[in-house]
Order: sequence, then C-alpha cells, then structure tokens
Amino acid sequence: MTSPQQPWTDQVIDVGQDESVPVRVYGRRSASGSAPLVVHLHGGAFVSGTLECGSTVARLLARSGAVVVSLDYPLAPEKPFPHAGEAVHAALVWAHRHRVKLAGQGARLFVAGEEAGGNLAAAAALMSRDRQRPPLAGQILLSPMLDPCLATRSARQAEAGRVGCKFADGWRRYLCNAANADHPYAAPGSSVRLGGLPPTLLVTAQDDPMRDETQSFARHLRDAGVAVREVLIPSATGWPASFLEPASVDAAWATALHEPFNQFFKRTE
Repeated sequence: MTSPQQPWTDQVIDVGQDESVPVRVYGRRSASGSAPLVVHLHGGAFVSGTLECGSTVARLLARSGAVVVSLDYPLAPEKPFPHAGEAVHAALVWAHRHRVKLAGQGARLFVAGEEAGGNLAAAAALMSRDRQRPPLAGQILLSPMLDPCLATRSARQAEAGRVGCKFADGWRRYLCNAANADHPYAAPGSSVRLGGLPPTLLVTAQDDPMRDETQSFARHLRDAGVAVREVLIPSATGWPASFLEPASVDAAWATALHEPFNQFFKRTE
C-alpha cells in the first residue's frame, strides 16, 4: 500500500511479445473527479537508469496533481531500437485501458520523460498518432535526447559527442546501426511529419547540453501547427545528470517546474 514513507506502489505490466516490465505508480485517484494520468520515462542515455533514478521527475509530476506510472523500460544494448519505444507505446495503451481505476473517470493521458526518456516519450507520441491509439492529451519533454548527431552549440559546449561521451555512446548502443538514425521513432528531432501531435511542454535549461535541440524541436512543432509551451530554466541545474538523483526533488530547479507542470495540465483540459 501507499504510505507517507513510501508514496508509491510497484507492480508489473504486460507490454506484449511475452514481455513484462515493472512500473511504479505515484499519486492516487481523487475521491471525486479525475487526475491527469502520466506515463513517465526515466533518463540514462538509453543504456542505464532505474525506477529509483526516475523518482525525481515522477514525484514532481505527482506533486502537480498527476497520477504517474513510471516505466522501467528495456535498455540497450540488450534491447536496442525499437524495443524501448514499443514497450512505452504498449504501456500507454495499458494505462489508457486502466485509466478509470488509476486516475478516475475522464482521466486524460499524457506521456513524459527526461533525457533518453524524453526521446522515448516523443517517439511514443508519434506512434500513438500514427496508430491512432491511445489518445494523448499532451507530452512533457525535459532535456530530451532528440538528435544523435550531437552537433549543436549547447552539445559542443558540454563536450558531448566526443569519444567516451555517455550520450554518444548511448546513441550508438541504442541505434545499433547508422540507418536507424533516420527513423523518426528513433530520432524524433529529425522527423519531417509532426502535425497531429498533442500539445507539448518542452523544458530545458541554460546549462543543458540538449538545450539547442529542444528549442529546435519546439520550432518544428510550431511550424507543424502543434501547440507548444517552452520553459527555459536560467539558473544552473546540472541537467541531465541531476535528474537521476532522488535528492534533486528539493532543488531550486525542481521547485521551478511546479508551475509549468500545473499550468500545462490545466491548459490541456
């Protein structure tokens, strides 16, 4: 059971192809009305990360009134593209099927993720549009890994892309071969067909290596007619590494996310 000391519950869900994955559910349905229901994906450059690593952003979303299903998706290199994205889409279908029990009658479904989880969230939104299920009320992407080239100014400033860089190594292990980098489900930042996606909240920071690709994605979404809200945290955040630290839930940047999350849920009603 959920308790003040452990404000979540753990379970395992079926994501198809004879595969089950653990999830951690934060928050609870209201006695009256409904809450936003969010499927959340942690960071870890596609090759690492756990439910515990994802607890910071999951708890921040829950503090903003959502019921959050944080997914322990399959990792590369054992499960390269497209395994994780397919598991996330299956989790969205599962969450939509159980939305009344999880978050109440009329609960709206969102997908959210940070770093590599932001990539998977964006990919799953594309899949949901293309497969016409499940209906999404919005996507929330924080410092998302969208461009495997790592050639932006903000990435160069962080020395991303060099030999031994965890982001470059993660991309290589996730994609397996260069041809996959052209697939929109692998690299949503390069997708040329973005129309029909749900309203999007994009969050980056001044010291974020993924700042430029996040802002570029926002421009492309707007050009495609998608409603976008951008948030730039001007102070030092240590993103994306600090996302993986549970103690960051009380950092200044974490407090700054409450209003954007809260307003995004309200504006997509």
